[in-house]
Amino acid sequence: MYATDCRHFTGYKPCRFSRPCTGCPHHDPVAAEVLLINLDALGDVLRTTAILRPIRRAWPGARITWLTRPRAAALLAEHPLIDRVLPLSAEAHIELSARRFDVLLNVDKSRTAGALAVSIAAADKRGFGVDERGNIVPLSSAADYLYATGLDDDLKFRINTKSEPQMLCEAFGLPWVGDAYTLHGIAPAGPRRTVGFNTGCSPLYSYKKLPLTTQAQAIRQLYAQTGEPVLLLGGPEDTARNAALAEMLGEACEPTPTTGGLRAGAAQVARCDVVVSGDSLGMHMAIALGCHVVVWFGVTCPQEILLYGRGIKLLAAVSCAPCWQRSCDNTPKCYDAVSPDWITDAVTDCLTARAAGTPIDEARGAVWRADGG
Repeated sequence: MYATDCRHFTGYKPCRFSRPCTGCPHHDPVAAEVLLINLDALGDVLRTTAILRPIRRAWPGARITWLTRPRAAALLAEHPLIDRVLPLSAEAHIELSARRFDVLLNVDKSRTAGALAVSIAAADKRGFGVDERGNIVPLSSAADYLYATGLDDDLKFRINTKSEPQMLCEAFGLPWVGDAYTLHGIAPAGPRRTVGFNTGCSPLYSYKKLPLTTQAQAIRQLYAQTGEPVLLLGGPEDTARNAALAEMLGEACEPTPTTGGLRAGAAQVARCDVVVSGDSLGMHMAIALGCHVVVWFGVTCPQEILLYGRGIKLLAAVSCAPCWQRSCDNTPKCYDAVSPDWITDAVTDCLTARAAGTPIDEARGAVWRADGG
C-alpha cells in the first residue's frame, strides 16, 4: 500500500502530492542513499556544493542527505540537488544511528566529522575518518592526495595546482569536469550596483582583511570610476569596520545591513556585478551567485580557489605567503602589499569582461604582484 522506497515518502504525513501511493505518477524510487558530511567553515560548505552534480552523475536516482552544523543550513536551503539538509544535533545523531546508507562521503578533515564517518553505517565510505587513536585518516586511497596537502606545506603552498573543488571531487573517486558551486533562492535586496566591497572576514584569520586606508582609497577610486556608490558588504564581525568606512567615505559608499543572517547578506551580494573581497565567505557567496570577483590573497592559497573565468586574483608580493598563520610578526605584512590601484584596475577588467561575456584567464590574475612580476 505504501511506497516506502519513494524519495517523497516519510511515513509521518502525506507527501507534498497528497495522494495514495498506489498508482501515483510521482513515484520516484530511491536508487541509492547518499550521506554527505560537511560541518566546517561556512565558505567550505558553500564550495562543496560543486560536487553535487558529480555525485548525481555517479549515483543516478540517489537521495542526498547533507549533514552540517545548524549555522550552515541556510546556505544549503532550496538547493535543488539536495534532498534533505540535516543539522547536526543529538536528535540527528540518534536518527543516523538507526539508518544505513549506500554511500557516505565525508568532506572534513576533523575529528568530529571523522568519528561520525566511521560510526554511521554505510556500504561505501569515502573521504576522511578517524582511527582508534583519534587520528584523522583517509578512508580510501583516492583521498590520499587531499590528505597529504594538509600535512605537507611544500605540497600545499608551492607544488599543488589543483583547486579545492577538484581535489575534493577526486578524493571521492569522482571525475572532475569543472562544475560550479551555487547558492539558491536568493533575490537581490535592492537596486543593482556595479561594485560591492566585502570588507572583512572571520576573526579566525584577521590578516585576510586589507587595511582600512587601502579599502577607503580603493572605494573612492571605484566611486569616481563608476559614478555609483560602492556597496559595503559584510557580516556581524564587520559592523564596526563598515561604520568607520561609511563615516570616512560619505556618498562614495552605501552601507548594507550586517546582522540579518546569511541569506540576507547573500541578497546584498546578489545586487553586485563585481565584488571585491579577501578569501572569505563573502567571496564564496559572490562566486556562487555568478558575480565577477576581485580577490586578494596573502595568508591563503590562491590556486585552491576556482573563479570559473569570472575573476582576477591579486597576490601579495611577500616571500612568506601563503602561510595559513593566525598571527604574524613580519613587517610589512601581506595586506600592506596590495595597492588600491590594483583593485580598481582589476575591477575595470572584470567589468569589461562581464559586458563582453568573455571569460577571464585565471593566470592573468596570478601575475598581479607588487614586485611587477
